[in-house]
Amino acid sequence: MAEQSIITIMHTNDIHSHFENWPKIRRYLTSQQKILSLGQNGVITVDIGDAMDLVHPLTEASAGKANISLLNEIGYDAVTIGNNEGLSLQHDKLKNLYHNANFPVTVANIKDLRTNERPTWCHEVIYKQMPDGTQVALIGMTAPFVEAYPLREWGIGKVAPILAAILPEISVKADVIILLSHLGLHEDRRLAKMFSCLDVIIGAHTHHRLENGEVVNNTLLAAAGKWGRYIGNISLVIENHQIISKVARLVETADLPEEKTDFGEVEALLNCGLNQLKTIKVAKLPMTLRRTDNTFMDALFAMLTAKTGINAAMLSTGLILGDLPAGIVTKADLLTLLPHQMYIMRTTLIGKELKRLLQEIHKNSEFVSSFAMVGLGFRGKVFGDLQLRGMEIDIQKGQLTYHNQLIDDNKKYEFVSLDYYKYLPFFPTIELVGENKIIMKKMLREDFAEYLMQNFPVK
Repeated sequence: MAEQSIITIMHTNDIHSHFENWPKIRRYLTSQQKILSLGQNGVITVDIGDAMDLVHPLTEASAGKANISLLNEIGYDAVTIGNNEGLSLQHDKLKNLYHNANFPVTVANIKDLRTNERPTWCHEVIYKQMPDGTQVALIGMTAPFVEAYPLREWGIGKVAPILAAILPEISVKADVIILLSHLGLHEDRRLAKMFSCLDVIIGAHTHHRLENGEVVNNTLLAAAGKWGRYIGNISLVIENHQIISKVARLVETADLPEEKTDFGEVEALLNCGLNQLKTIKVAKLPMTLRRTDNTFMDALFAMLTAKTGINAAMLSTGLILGDLPAGIVTKADLLTLLPHQMYIMRTTLIGKELKRLLQEIHKNSEFVSSFAMVGLGFRGKVFGDLQLRGMEIDIQKGQLTYHNQLIDDNKKYEFVSLDYYKYLPFFPTIELVGENKIIMKKMLREDFAEYLMQNFPVK
């Protein structure tokens, strides 16, 4: 009988700077790496992206580099990126993000539009040889936001054609092929049906959790939820460099032992970020901007007009998480009150489509006001009331106006909002027929900081 060995793959994903679980994750991974790598057995540790999220003060203050320092504590064998790494950071910040990483990065579907080449900071595929000689290939893929990535000067490719092109050569070189997929569960299932040579797909992006994995077309799918609440553990039994069985399970972080220093460590990371951001003064406000009396919202609308020259806009009150007191405003204040990863968007519609959008807003306004929002860059709690400037809905009179003039069905109209609204299901007109231009130079809070700085400078 041929000798058997075990390859253990431990995986994390979508931590989103939820450092509250980090001490436990670190202890578990580093201790298991020692225990499971005895004799001919091998251990691979991977992260499937969105390790960072700019909602955390330390991530914001360090442009994600603090997250890389934490990942360095584990000794990952490979990581891929999520949309938080790929789209939250400006081009040069992503380019330099992994400069001090002690692990390799794999993203097979990205290129640098400045050079038209693969970025120097990532690989198409990473090969790792196990103690028994088994060769493992690790391929990273990230969600192809084909409209957004070029705005950051990155090209992003569709996954299936790229896999079709590279898998024949990889299949010759590797005994085991693992896809690190920041693509979502639906896409993982689709790829498993298309490519039978993929032995394992470790998933992320849609924050799904597969307690005992899922087998599709003989490919094992695995996923560990979000925020570090679970750690994935996959066991591959190997005989003659071939997989004879594969099993996935999850370890719940809450069940792992806690140490007295954990809370202090997590608090120190938070305070370190806050203290850095508090030193950066943005403006000196002569008055408090409040949520309740719309002074905060009015300031946001004024910023949108100043930024774009368009005096018609839509925003939702759920974006504002508190009041901005009179006096010195710091970057810490703006991160607390506007933590969202959103960008200004200009939209052009012809009159009849603008009318339809306003009707959608009227129809859905009561429902969305208390709707609990998750994702799409939103880091608040509920959507809130939708407010308009320069556009009005008068249902009693049956009138829809733009700057107090009845809307002409055939005329073109412009308004400004956020990219967030394009991807919501409540206002489909924006995505389906709008001419939308997203301005991704700065995030909402950065644009607002610039507006405050210009109008209320610190003297």
